[in-house]
Amino acid sequence: MGAKVKAATVSRISAKNQVTLPVRALRAVGLQAGDSVTIQPDGKGRLVVAPANDALERFVGALPGLTHSAALDELRDEWDQ
Repeated sequence: MGAKVKAATVSRISAKNQVTLPVRALRAVGLQAGDSVTIQPDGKGRLVVAPANDALERFVGALPGLTHSAALDELRDEWDQ
């Protein structure tokens, strides 16, 4: 994938419970700004950050006329009428 992160870096949790993730660490695991991630607890004091797998987004474009996930909502609205 990307460059290896050799040493852990330190970030602080803000008053709004936000954490800045170091760019080098993100690149090392193949994540970038704008990516969706899941956050899961993994024992006391430990969190796992992983890419969010949106199954629908993987198939967008596979069907004619379905170019983005919002198009699916539009199709559903047509069915309800």
